[in-house]
Amino acid sequence: MNLQHTLRPFLTTEELASMMAVRPQSIRKRYMETGSYHGVRPVKLPNRFLAWPSNALEQLMGGVAA
Repeated sequence: MNLQHTLRPFLTTEELASMMAVRPQSIRKRYMETGSYHGVRPVKLPNRFLAWPSNALEQLMGGVAA
């Protein structure tokens, strides 16, 4: 289990990309095209950054219902 669930409720796009072994731009592009990254929806912050749920990796791997 990932300890980030209790420490922070959100991940940055860069952190999610690192965990997924993809470029951050790949995540941003998919978000711009579909409004999500393979079904995982971020919160758009007032500063235009995306805040991804801390369990996004589990959602993408099918461990948690999206």
